[in-house]
Amino acid sequence: MSSDRPTSLARLLDRVVRLGWNHTERRLRLPFRLVLALVVAVLVSRVVSVGIGLLTDNYRGGVLAGAFPGADLGTVLRVVSSLSAALGIAVIVAVAGVALDRRRLPDFGFHVDRSWWADCAFGTALGVALMAGIFLVGYAAGWFRVVGTAFAEPGFSFLGLVAGYLVVFAAVSLTEELMVRGYLLTNLAEGLRVGPVTGRVALGLAVLCTSGLFGWLHAGNPNATLVSTATIALAGIFLAAGYALTGELAVPLGLHFSWNYAQGVLFGFPVSGLRVGVALVRTRETGPDLVTGGRFGPEAGLLGVVAILLGIAAIAGWVRLRSGDLGLAEAVWTPELRWRER
Repeated sequence: MSSDRPTSLARLLDRVVRLGWNHTERRLRLPFRLVLALVVAVLVSRVVSVGIGLLTDNYRGGVLAGAFPGADLGTVLRVVSSLSAALGIAVIVAVAGVALDRRRLPDFGFHVDRSWWADCAFGTALGVALMAGIFLVGYAAGWFRVVGTAFAEPGFSFLGLVAGYLVVFAAVSLTEELMVRGYLLTNLAEGLRVGPVTGRVALGLAVLCTSGLFGWLHAGNPNATLVSTATIALAGIFLAAGYALTGELAVPLGLHFSWNYAQGVLFGFPVSGLRVGVALVRTRETGPDLVTGGRFGPEAGLLGVVAILLGIAAIAGWVRLRSGDLGLAEAVWTPELRWRER
């Protein structure tokens, strides 16, 4: 019996190791990868927050005035903060995605080519068109009233804010899409393929999970309600549609950016409860909150819900037109791992 003990112990240790390590894929299993990715995210976010804090202190002390003569330093700080967040997320995905997941960076939705840019342009145009539709329908029905044009907060430059928010919303789009859709949805879609769960079912579950998270991440915004949280979760499905159908983040990136920019800067609506302080057309909601979304913005109203549903249909139509077919992208749940080429 004593001779069998080392063998039994080795088997036990091997079983324990297999709980956390996938020998076939030569990497940690999903729950452990996500925990370590969270650790990386906390460390990176801490570094970013410290850097932004130092920058803010310098701003308050007037040190930056000479570096940006004539600029609205508040706008500069918004831009720098947004770019820092985007850079931080890119670092997190580079470290966690490549080192832990053993994926290539393009597998998170960045196989950039002419087709990728065409999809991004479509997403950008779609976001503007849908928000313009919300404005025109609401204005025609008397639910919105135009109270000014070319508005900017006192003490701020209109053109400076218009240009600054181009960068801010582009950075926000990259940050949220890369984090929620590119990294987390991809990992969940692959990791949920267990037992009888097929790739398509796993992708559907991943979309629902990440969209719920997307709604929860906005639950703390000003003027948020249970309704707004639910509609933002629906918007998460809307944004995930382009990724699920193409395997690329091109459509979601363009759509996310232009939806926010048109909503806040072009038409003066609150963006998920936040006023941006600049508007090409300044509007005031005079209709019922159920329709307009009230102080949270159109995303929390029936106008926003209808626009989201129309947007999902438009994305499906675009993908079918571009590819001649309509189906879920298998690359989302079956990415090539780097070690397989060795």
